[in-house]
Amino acid sequence: MTVTLSNGQRLPIEMHKVRIVQKANLIPARERLAALEEAGYNTFMLRSRDVFVDMLTDSGTNAMSDNQLAAMMIADDAYAGGESFYRLADATRDILGFEYCIPAHQGRAAEHLVAKVFVKPGDYVVTNYHFTTTKAHFELMGGTVLELYGPDALETTSSNPFKGNLDLDAFRAAIDEHGAEKISFVRLEATTNLIGGQPFSLGNLKAAREIAAPLGIPVIIDCSLISENAYFIKCREAEYADWSIADIVTEMMAQADLIYLSGRKSTCVRGGMIATSNPEYYDQFKVWLPVYEGFLTYGGMSSKEVEAMAVGLREMVEIESASASADLIEYFVNRMVEEGIPAVTPPGGLAGHVDARKFLPHVPSAQYTAGALAAAVYLTSGVRTMERGTISTDPDEDGNDVIADVELCRFAVPRRTYTMAHIEYVVDRLKWLYNHRDLVLGLDFYDKPAVLRFFTGKLRPLDGWADKLLAAFEADFPEG
Repeated sequence: MTVTLSNGQRLPIEMHKVRIVQKANLIPARERLAALEEAGYNTFMLRSRDVFVDMLTDSGTNAMSDNQLAAMMIADDAYAGGESFYRLADATRDILGFEYCIPAHQGRAAEHLVAKVFVKPGDYVVTNYHFTTTKAHFELMGGTVLELYGPDALETTSSNPFKGNLDLDAFRAAIDEHGAEKISFVRLEATTNLIGGQPFSLGNLKAAREIAAPLGIPVIIDCSLISENAYFIKCREAEYADWSIADIVTEMMAQADLIYLSGRKSTCVRGGMIATSNPEYYDQFKVWLPVYEGFLTYGGMSSKEVEAMAVGLREMVEIESASASADLIEYFVNRMVEEGIPAVTPPGGLAGHVDARKFLPHVPSAQYTAGALAAAVYLTSGVRTMERGTISTDPDEDGNDVIADVELCRFAVPRRTYTMAHIEYVVDRLKWLYNHRDLVLGLDFYDKPAVLRFFTGKLRPLDGWADKLLAAFEADFPEG
């Protein structure tokens, strides 16, 4: 939540108390360079012991609540029919309104099952924007992903409150071109990860359903960050300003035939889930769940995670939880803008994002602009971010790079994990780096996995720029 100070400043305020802490470690810059070299300039390959502020992702790094931790102590470890599952099923029914709950070990496992049940060779999947693993699953099943976003969705500087909206005219055109029977489903992601965590409006969701439902096209929502998207609807869509987060989520779910999610985000627990009220869909998932995940009542999750997810579903619709990261991200983005750092606006969910093309205009995408920026950020701060650009875009059939629509450096802000002091530190080091940006050059990608290469690929700096950047940094910050 935010409060207004006596000077008029809006300040995010933590609606929680810290009761357990984990020690952080800030190693010297010269040791960070060695860690970068060992990791192949891929922040995913860094060891956590070498990271000071971990903003790689909010997946699995959110702080759990005391009630979630307590619930884990009463978990039922039965292989089949465990009571923990039925508590999760009750929460799914109460909060999301769906009759059937299908647990999976994480979000991409749910994506895999959705792809297996719905996507056929030659089909098309309509979405407001793809996510890396989602697109991979749909294409592996022979589908083609149609990204139908609005005209300014890729504009990193914008006042549009809902850049995650589906382009409804393009959706109608896709139906006319391909036929409704060839469209597996329309998928809306809350919030759109790869274009800056931008939400969609409830009005847009309802309009998409009005187009899809009469034609028998299922509406599917990726609900991984559903409570944050609901919070943005409350804050930015006037019609729903007086609605509770719980009521907005209920209204959103009423537009969907099926949802899936990674529990690592809004519910703050490792795991995943699919939910629907359609018995035919449930029967199809029921066939494949034991093959790929586990029995129906645990789906590859531990019983402790099942219990924590049940609590997390109920807590995510509390305003204090839904706003926790969103308000801190807004503060972070506003501070970057104040310092002249090219941040993505308006602030979204998940993370604060920096437009790497504007930060490093001299580094072309073919030299992995966002990846170079992520490496430079770690070297000069100990802060681990991640690239969301050409490295995160899989190559074409001939192995050639596909240049990304945008080159973003993503600073994830896990829920209830970091404080404003951490944010101010990050902004300060970013400001220093921006003033020395000419020292940062591109990367050479020498070890390229064929699929999802951003996870484990390795790169090296062109013309030894990392050593030059380190020398400039140590001159200003001798302590490292």
